[in-house]
Amino acid sequence: MLSVFLLSAAGFTVLTTEFIIVGLLPSIARDLQVTIAQAGLLVTLFAFTVAAFGPFLTAWFARFERRKLFISVLVMFGLANTLAALAPNIGVMAVARLIPALGLPVFWALASETAVDIVGPQFAGRAIARIGFGIVCATVFGIPVGTLISDAFGWRSAFAILAFVAFAKALLLFVYLPKTNLHQHQVSLRSQLKILRSPLMQGHVLLSILVFSGMFTAYTYLADILERLAGFDGTLVGWCLMGFGAVGLVGNSLGGRAVDRHPLIASMVFCLFLIGGMVALVPSIHSTVGLAAAMGIWGVTQAALFLVSHVRLMKAAPEAPAFAASLNIAGANLGIGLGAMVGGRVIDTLGLGSVGFAASGFILISILLALLLMTFKPRAACAQS
Repeated sequence: MLSVFLLSAAGFTVLTTEFIIVGLLPSIARDLQVTIAQAGLLVTLFAFTVAAFGPFLTAWFARFERRKLFISVLVMFGLANTLAALAPNIGVMAVARLIPALGLPVFWALASETAVDIVGPQFAGRAIARIGFGIVCATVFGIPVGTLISDAFGWRSAFAILAFVAFAKALLLFVYLPKTNLHQHQVSLRSQLKILRSPLMQGHVLLSILVFSGMFTAYTYLADILERLAGFDGTLVGWCLMGFGAVGLVGNSLGGRAVDRHPLIASMVFCLFLIGGMVALVPSIHSTVGLAAAMGIWGVTQAALFLVSHVRLMKAAPEAPAFAASLNIAGANLGIGLGAMVGGRVIDTLGLGSVGFAASGFILISILLALLLMTFKPRAACAQS
């Protein structure tokens, strides 16, 4: 459906804005005359801003007409990326990163809810898989292409082009996206916040934190593993990472189908395979077939868990699905930050080859938590007003 496709295309721009900076940090640090560690705080600022403000901003903006809201968010992203392209110092750059961090959870959560409204709740997983396709494409194409543009024309050009794309997609939404009057009975802000009192909902958020902590304890350092342990050069590492993202297209599709059947079982199954992929990577590092298989399993299951976690939260709170989705986004960003920190400590104390095992510890705990959540009664998911 055209509306879902347009939202997916807009999601590509939104997620590329978040992750593109990873490949640009060395250039930004040199140009703005700061250290890599100081430039890296831009990533931390984005992630924790999403985590801290995302659920509450989503709850507040859920009452607005979606077409106008989505267009406004994309215009805001265009302005923020323009500011980043022109930033004279790290302070202005921090502001340019703060602005889109406020808009990302609002767009992603409400676009997911709108897609479900269009196709119906019975096909929620597949609808959000189409939205998630934009995320996978951002990982596979957006980040590498942004890095190539930076290498050829400078990092400011990458942000300038991203700003142009954001404005262009805002125009497309203005022309082709119909006004959404599907969500007639909007839930009040107070009623949305009440779902936080549900022990089941708290457990689902904790599950997302654990899953993303596990994924990013290892994934944050995957390039370093391939470079230092496998002995690959930068170009080969880049192609490996692109392949890792490309198999995520399969995971996105599998996750969308599995989560519609049973969200928690889907989460546990993909987590089990994820452990296998992460643990097998280093022992298979010098075998072409073994390394490809380990990375393939890891890439498929990681992409699937992005989608499964998102839909799982939405299904756990059907009375406030957008707010529930924003809670998953917040939990995911907390997990990303925590995983990166834990992975760094593991490397310092146990070595680079141990991060897969440390990551698997998080994932194993998440499987046990999912088993526990399956014992809760469905009615516990809702705090009825």
